[in-house]
Amino acid sequence: MIVVWRVTEHCNLSCPFCGYDRSLARPRRDADPQQIHAWGAALAAHQAATGKPVLVSWLGGEPLLWPPLGELTEYYRGHYGLRVSTTTNGTPLQSSALRRHLLEHYAELTVSIDALGPRHDQLRGCPGLFEKLRRNIALLVAAKAAQGRGPKLRVNLILMRSTFDELEPLAHELATWGFEEICFNQLGGNDRPEFYPENRLTPEQADRLVAVVPALRAALAERGVGLLGSSAYLRRLSATARNERLAIADCHPGETFLFIDERGRASPCSFTSETHGIPLAALAPGDALTDLSRVFTRALQGRRVSACDDCQSTHVFSKFEPSPVNGR
Repeated sequence: MIVVWRVTEHCNLSCPFCGYDRSLARPRRDADPQQIHAWGAALAAHQAATGKPVLVSWLGGEPLLWPPLGELTEYYRGHYGLRVSTTTNGTPLQSSALRRHLLEHYAELTVSIDALGPRHDQLRGCPGLFEKLRRNIALLVAAKAAQGRGPKLRVNLILMRSTFDELEPLAHELATWGFEEICFNQLGGNDRPEFYPENRLTPEQADRLVAVVPALRAALAERGVGLLGSSAYLRRLSATARNERLAIADCHPGETFLFIDERGRASPCSFTSETHGIPLAALAPGDALTDLSRVFTRALQGRRVSACDDCQSTHVFSKFEPSPVNGR
């Protein structure tokens, strides 16, 4: 069970493609730390009942700058034996105390990097960020090697029109930093519709992506780095670039994936929070997850939403799985 929990809408960077851009005048919410604390028991009970590990993945905004997160992570890990991960813009990694915390308590760490050098800095509104990330990732990798433990280190790339040609050199550059896995998203249009039309991938770029992934995956594998993204995921990206809709009849909601937002609503994915989100307060923690898949399935069958007629949920298309080198 992967539980993606968006804990904050606050961020310290100004990215023109992101809805949490700090320069945007908009309400910002944080999750309720007491609710997260209490729900650790339900997640641990689900793990024990199914015999399958639960991975709780903190999302933002910038989750590592949210003050309650450190204590909550330590409690989830130490008291309940839950695995924990997060996705970060990397700016908090300059803290040696945080790096020690990550090494001690996290199973996975994903850092978002979009382009080489100054172009990444420009997209993130933070001069010098790329080189700071290089230094701080190196410190984290060295400490992990010295201690013989620490999170799996992954980097996530957002592919857009202006940065697409940097994919291969960027991937090889990041392989030298010590990342173990590389994954990618295409630019999405929901957060910043004013940025999307001129910066989305073109159909030709989507075709090139399908063509270059097998060789790039093989080259990175020789360096000990995994390039993620199944063949189904590449088809999803290609369809989006062509405005082709991919409907999903049954994504088996709630069976292996759960999204919880900062308002404390559990839903099949981030695209269904508004229509099918269930407040955690309305669920009984003792057996909440046992029946959740059936509840979601019944709700989606009773009220199908447009998001399901063109599913953009990356986990449905196996973003984090490698496809065979021959692309089949």
